[in-house]
Amino acid sequence: MAEPITAGATVVVAADHFRSYAVVGVLAAVGVLFVAVAFGAGRLLRPVVPTPEKLMTYECGVDPVGEGWAHTQVRYYVYAFLYVVFAVDSIFLFPWATVFAAPGYGATTLVEMFVFLGFLTVGLLYAYKKGVMSWT
Repeated sequence: MAEPITAGATVVVAADHFRSYAVVGVLAAVGVLFVAVAFGAGRLLRPVVPTPEKLMTYECGVDPVGEGWAHTQVRYYVYAFLYVVFAVDSIFLFPWATVFAAPGYGATTLVEMFVFLGFLTVGLLYAYKKGVMSWT
């Protein structure tokens, strides 16, 4: 028969839990430091010789013709927004399903998933209101 978990064991489990987050935090800090050092070294070591040719914009190696202003359709951003909504939805549903099956997590994860699905519904309603759901 299994021994019941005591308060002291709960403290040890919590300490192990936060220790794993500390490892993630240290790795994130090392990553940020690595990028900062790389950019700083690049800034210090590169030659800085600005010439008019270097400061001029170009299009595929050819001098630019006309204005540099172009209109972009907003619907492409809305398509990207819809992709993100569905991608995030699929990313969160699988871990939720695995945790939901664990004993003691049913009600909490069910409420959390309905909150998440509420946000997803708001995103889909926004897309529907913008007319993205109609095939034209």
